[in-house]
Amino acid sequence: MSLKPRVVDFDETWNKLLTTIRAVVMLDYVERATWNDRFSDIYALCVAYPEPLGERLYTETKVFLENHVRQLFKRVLESEEKVLGMYHRYWEEYSKGAEYMDCLYRYLNTQFIKKNKLTEADLQYGYGGVDMNEPLMEIGELALDMWRKLMIEPLQPMLIGMLLKEIKNDRSGEDPNQKVIHGVINSFVHVEQYKKKFPLKFYQEIFEGPFLTKTGEYYKQEASNLLQESNCSQYMEKVRCCNHNLSYAKVIHECQQRMVADHLQFLHGECQNIIRQEKRDDMANMYTLLRAVSSGLPHMIQELQVHIHDEGLRATSNLSQENMPTQFVESVLEVHSKFVQLINTVLNGDQHFMSALDKALTSVVNYREPKSICKAPELLAKYCDNLLKKSAKGMTENEVEDKLTSFITVFKYIDDKDVFQKFYARMLAKRLIHGLSLSMDSEEAMINKLKQACGYEFTSKLHRMYTDMSVSTDLNNKFNNFIKTQETVVDLGISFQIYVLQAGAWPLTHVPSSTFAIPQELEKSVQMFELFYNQHFSGRKLTWLHYLCTGEVKMNYLCKPYVAVVTTYQMAVLLAFNNSETVSYKELQDSTQMNEKELQKTIKSLLDVKMISHDSQKEEIEAESTFSLIMSFTSKRTKFKITTSMQKDTPQVQRLDAAENSIKRFLKYEDTYCTNLNVSYMYRSNIK
Repeated sequence: MSLKPRVVDFDETWNKLLTTIRAVVMLDYVERATWNDRFSDIYALCVAYPEPLGERLYTETKVFLENHVRQLFKRVLESEEKVLGMYHRYWEEYSKGAEYMDCLYRYLNTQFIKKNKLTEADLQYGYGGVDMNEPLMEIGELALDMWRKLMIEPLQPMLIGMLLKEIKNDRSGEDPNQKVIHGVINSFVHVEQYKKKFPLKFYQEIFEGPFLTKTGEYYKQEASNLLQESNCSQYMEKVRCCNHNLSYAKVIHECQQRMVADHLQFLHGECQNIIRQEKRDDMANMYTLLRAVSSGLPHMIQELQVHIHDEGLRATSNLSQENMPTQFVESVLEVHSKFVQLINTVLNGDQHFMSALDKALTSVVNYREPKSICKAPELLAKYCDNLLKKSAKGMTENEVEDKLTSFITVFKYIDDKDVFQKFYARMLAKRLIHGLSLSMDSEEAMINKLKQACGYEFTSKLHRMYTDMSVSTDLNNKFNNFIKTQETVVDLGISFQIYVLQAGAWPLTHVPSSTFAIPQELEKSVQMFELFYNQHFSGRKLTWLHYLCTGEVKMNYLCKPYVAVVTTYQMAVLLAFNNSETVSYKELQDSTQMNEKELQKTIKSLLDVKMISHDSQKEEIEAESTFSLIMSFTSKRTKFKITTSMQKDTPQVQRLDAAENSIKRFLKYEDTYCTNLNVSYMYRSNIK
């Protein structure tokens, strides 16, 4: 084929081309050689000499397409009841043929039409080329445009009516030809798919609007029928199935509006009963329906929150006094675990319901009876204390770790975390000072968990308390080396352990005003430690807090040896009996230098356990009273503790207690002292 422009007989060339494009548009067979020749003919017409014939070719092709579509339109009308089927058949044929024609006319499309095609700006501002009223279109686009104008628009009322009827029959359970319905609807989209702007506008105008209107009417009637025939559970199941099977967002929305939004009052009315009885299938259906409409879910969320709150209060009320902290924490954890599982499996893990769970359990954990304080902070602190003590039986450290990890779930719900912190600090202090901790690793792990939950500031004092214990170990080693390296041999006559603690971190708020004279047997230990400490730490003042200390006293005067764990004050009173079996109240005052209130409380504790006797039958201790050792004292245990009435910890009252800042530093030490007399003892004291 020569590419050189030449003189072309248009009529002769067009007749050959017409025969071919008629076959193409009807999907008849065209030989390859003929197809190639028609390519050459179109090229020759576009570059013809002396003047190109592209515009005339475009016009004749347009006339051909118009005539062809009109003939098809006539045949569709003549098919009467089979309009949809005939339309679909001819559309499938025509749309495919139009694609082939567009390929055949490729040169015309690229060299003539695109060069003369109006842009959007041309159309907007009135610049025209061939025909301002009929902008040039590529042949494929032209074919689709002819179908829209000459086939769809004239048939629109008939086609839309028939389509809606078939869709209604389908919803009623009949079996229409889905392929035909889909193909016809798809043609409404396909005829303008080449447009860059609003390619779905034609489809939306002629079909989608009427379709959604009919859909709304259908589902409104369907909802009315279902409400008459079904209970709430059956209604939700059927509506859920309707939503699931629909594929178009707007149809789903219409269905939801008619079958859900229009009947929210009915669904909300059953919501409480479904949640209270925890009907999981119904809850899942209720959630699926309500989440799709505005203002649907809040009522369900509120009902679940109320239900969890009631379940939580039921689980945490009427707990037995024995082991109440464990019962409380485990009851809350059980409720939490139950509803987390329900929300994840039934309600798709929806965070709105998770938030409702948190709000409900927050109100449960912080619940308090009228005119009473909230018990949760103390209960949670005691729960940790029980787990972290050596006395925790039947559990490994790993099991304790797991329980403490779960505990944080409950801890996060406490409002008064500062109250919890005070309780926890006091219990931690007792565990550390008296060596009651399960392990130091467990203590550190728990402090770190609290730090992750509340931040560094919340646990800073707890960290300092923990650190003091390891620092004290090093201090004890240095003190022992100090004693050994003295120029003259120093025999303290006792062995003891010292804890150096930071008063600003440790919860020691109850500082008694009583004076106290340390027993002579302990003075050397105190003096040597002060000498050691002042040499290593300048500018620090030590104050001994004897009221916090305990010691062990071995009673050698009895037939059976006993060891009593006593306070420093009790020890000072007992030491007075090293010189005499009978001691007067005045002598005890002089030797101990304690005030009257503290001394009487100490003496009474020894009277209560019948370690000493009172010469008077009166309960009151008087200035003339005398006391004697009971030589027949016995106990079921060879080692026992003598308790005193202690001031109860009440952090709620002390939250603003400035006294906590008054203690700057204190030391706690433990020592053992033996004499030639009939009392030997182990002594624990605190100094500041």
